[in-house]
Amino acid sequence: MSEGFESAEVVQDQDGRQYHIGLTAEEVTPYILTCGDPARAERIAKRFDQVNHTVRNREYVTHSGIFQGIPLTVMATGMGPDNTEIAVIELCQLVENPTFIRVGTCGGLQADMNIEDLVVSTASLRLENTSTFFVHEGFPAVAHYEVVAALKAAAQGLKKNFHIGITATAPGFYGAQGREGLGFPPRWPDLPEQLARMGVKNMEMETSALFTLCAMRGFRAGAVCTVFANRRTNKFIDPTRKIEAEDSAIDVALQTFVELYQADL
Repeated sequence: MSEGFESAEVVQDQDGRQYHIGLTAEEVTPYILTCGDPARAERIAKRFDQVNHTVRNREYVTHSGIFQGIPLTVMATGMGPDNTEIAVIELCQLVENPTFIRVGTCGGLQADMNIEDLVVSTASLRLENTSTFFVHEGFPAVAHYEVVAALKAAAQGLKKNFHIGITATAPGFYGAQGREGLGFPPRWPDLPEQLARMGVKNMEMETSALFTLCAMRGFRAGAVCTVFANRRTNKFIDPTRKIEAEDSAIDVALQTFVELYQADL
């Protein structure tokens, strides 16, 4: 056992500071917004009324403070279901009953979806295998109904163009999402078309791990993503529109936390 850590199973120090995310219980709130990009987390934290804690450890960047009277944490986890697994499990060692909302970007799969539209996930198809180390392959990765309803209400109230439905979570960006033409032929190049026929709305890289782990424990979780890629037309977002499009999903997530917090009082 490494000196200062509890064990090889529970890798935290004597103060409860988690090995990967670098946080203690005093540095996290029960309301947690996750995103992949550290720069996005920085922009979200700038909206807080006050920031009480900022912790950077490895790829995990966390800010905790107050937003419109709500205790709120935003964490950048980096990309992928494996990073998400570490973040969720270590955060859940620090918070008794957390609520998670993921704010991300995605590829749209349906004909009626445009770049910069939002997608609110009701569930996620687990194309990754990180979650299968915890649950049966048939276990449903579902969002919490309270979070879905609040995300929908926030998107409507803010007059956003949005879609609600099933997300697919891939373990990678290229082959795992059927991208061709890069010198590494994917095993299933028609995967986006297959998913579209199933009614899947979008593809991204984190949501199913978040939903699975939270469903196991009965914690609330949801996700809202901005469409950056239209896989049907093979178009990607204009770089000059990237931040504004990301901010659209952030607006919805923050308003959702306001609604959930008020309902929890």
